[in-house]
Amino acid sequence: MSLLEVTDLEVSFSTPDGLVRAVRGVSFEVDRGRTLGIVGESGSGKSVSTQTLMGLTPGARVSGSALFEGADLLTAGERRMRQIRGAEIAMIFQDPLSSLHPLYRVGRQIEEMIRAHEPGTGRDAARKRAVEMLGTVGIPQPARRAEEYPHEFSGGMRQRAMIAMALALNPKLIIADEPTTALDATVQAQILDLMRRLQREYDTALIMITHDLGVIADMADDVLVMYGGKAAEKARRRPLYYRPHHPYTKGLLQSTPSAAAGADRLRPIPGQPPSLINIPSGCVFHPRCEYVMDRCVTDEPVLDPVTGGDDPTHVSACWLPLEALGLGEDAERLRRRAVEEGRVRVRPAAAARDGAPESSGAVDALAHDRDVDMEAGTDAGTDAGGGADGGASAHRRDGRPEGEGDGDGGGARGDGGAG
Repeated sequence: MSLLEVTDLEVSFSTPDGLVRAVRGVSFEVDRGRTLGIVGESGSGKSVSTQTLMGLTPGARVSGSALFEGADLLTAGERRMRQIRGAEIAMIFQDPLSSLHPLYRVGRQIEEMIRAHEPGTGRDAARKRAVEMLGTVGIPQPARRAEEYPHEFSGGMRQRAMIAMALALNPKLIIADEPTTALDATVQAQILDLMRRLQREYDTALIMITHDLGVIADMADDVLVMYGGKAAEKARRRPLYYRPHHPYTKGLLQSTPSAAAGADRLRPIPGQPPSLINIPSGCVFHPRCEYVMDRCVTDEPVLDPVTGGDDPTHVSACWLPLEALGLGEDAERLRRRAVEEGRVRVRPAAAARDGAPESSGAVDALAHDRDVDMEAGTDAGTDAGGGADGGASAHRRDGRPEGEGDGDGGGARGDGGAG
């Protein structure tokens, strides 16, 4: 059994405008010593999923299960969750300045957390451990810094203090919710190096939540791509970067700056993330997808294993052929052929005259426009933006997983080309 197993997690919130279905049937697992990267745009449900596991979404309607060492976190009482938070599962939030109390010294806040979970620990012993942890995460002169307030720390040092607090009780799982978003590239690289080193030393499981594919390339063993509150694609790191299947994953990779960004134009994903109150019918991504077919508008896909890949855990929720993997020309031809076969070829006026549903005409009109665009830019389109970059990551400027070589199976390349 994995350290954490989440199954069919659903989270929704009642609002004056309607029911917000923030998380819709998400499942994932994390093993000891491994890192799960959760990636997606704002509003995709990444943070809500993990905050719900920690009992930090009061008032939400929650269903499913989240087994942590065999015990369900979703049904645990508040007393049990207070024992788990900090000691067994720690969380690092995006903005440490708002996470740390502004009126208490940094060292005292770490001491308080230690003594809350270990009542027998004296003040002097807790103080000594707090200073040791500040030194462990690379804060210079930790004894003096422990006496300072959060506003006296730089952004990178505040994040290091949060990591020190998270590791003070040697938790089994750390949830890092976009911990490097507000940091510059150099500090981000230092923080990521620190987290990797401490994870190895403590054999801690890690969930890394981010929108930065470069961070995922540096850190993750397994990747969950979320869109519209659901899992769009799941795979190990290398197959997801080099042989993506879902058009949303492909769009994320192609819209991220790479080392060749000065020579090639980025290819942003058109449109906006969906409303989680009025969720589109069928595939939630279809209003923004360049490969939309008729069934995408009406039928919601489920996660199915892809074929032809080297990862048995690789699954994708898309109606495109499951063997259409990667960013190369062969995969693109397979996608386009499927789209041609999956669209109804009628003009909007003919659809209205014959009594066909308006959606068919709308899909065909969209298909026609996109076919023109694709035919005009096929060569450039299949070669542009192929690699996933870290953006702010200082480790791999081509955005691929650390230590990977060029091209396999039509995968992403740092020079923006298709392998």
